[in-house]
Amino acid sequence: MLDTSAIRTGADPATILVAIPTLNEARHIEATLEALHRDRPEMAHVRIVVADGGSSDDTRAIVSDYARRHPNVVLIDNPDMLQSAAVNRVVECCSEPQHEILVRVDAHSRYPDGYVLAVADSLLARDVAALATVMDTVGQSCVQKGVAWASDTRLGSGGSGHRGGAVSGYVDHGHHAGFRLDIWRRTGGYDTGFVANEDAELDHRIGLAGGRIWLDADIRLDYLARDTLRKLGKQYWRYGLGRGQTVLKHRLRPRLRQMIPPAVTAVILLSVLLSPLFPPVLLLPLTYLLILAATAVRLAVTHRSACALWAAPALFLMHNCFGAGFLTRLILGGRGAS
Repeated sequence: MLDTSAIRTGADPATILVAIPTLNEARHIEATLEALHRDRPEMAHVRIVVADGGSSDDTRAIVSDYARRHPNVVLIDNPDMLQSAAVNRVVECCSEPQHEILVRVDAHSRYPDGYVLAVADSLLARDVAALATVMDTVGQSCVQKGVAWASDTRLGSGGSGHRGGAVSGYVDHGHHAGFRLDIWRRTGGYDTGFVANEDAELDHRIGLAGGRIWLDADIRLDYLARDTLRKLGKQYWRYGLGRGQTVLKHRLRPRLRQMIPPAVTAVILLSVLLSPLFPPVLLLPLTYLLILAATAVRLAVTHRSACALWAAPALFLMHNCFGAGFLTRLILGGRGAS
């Protein structure tokens, strides 16, 4: 976890621009803003812009009230509603000549004290184009805990370093935390035509432009898992669509860990279709389900909680909603499926 007692030697706070996309984040936005400022008087010199996509709850009122007490906080509209469009709009509308670093913050995550300044310092210290940080998935309800514990396994994360990892190093992609604004502008920022995976797609363009991305495993945040299986399934369906879109746009060869979920989905579908002709083929999906069940039982023993049993359906949805989205995008190409 981030050492908040460390002495800063890096970025000038006045050169940092923070973008926070919001849409109905009344439950979390004030806590997020407080966490960014807490015990860090330097943050008064950092411009923080909340780009709201038309919240129907109290998000805008909460941010407006907070901004009256903290003049460095600004609220703007994000008529396109997408998170990617929100960050682009913050750069387009609110960056000034002194701004050199962009830090992205998500309203529904929990940030340690000093997160923004640590990201900016690490970005400069490593002299990289972008900085990624580690997300530790957490939960409050029983379902969320099951999803969180499932995400911590290799079956859930696929070995992604930015999902609960502990090793720093250069990566092709990671959880977006900080960028040098010059390369952000040179690469054009997020492609808002993406339903998801716009972060990995931008990372690919940063690499093509000669930029390097550093994953700093000493800077971590808590990411709150989806609180229902329906929301989880929708999230991973969109992830799959977005990954397929990236593969098509850049004619990429997906990594093995990215191809496993679509392969699992395809095997399950083919097994069900072929089972009337050859019933033993159902042993394949049955074996898969047993592996998920065994993983959930192991997690329940490890965490001493029956909530971990939710990990089995969570893993099933992670794999197969991602797989279905990915395959759908490849089949339909650039058409529909949003």
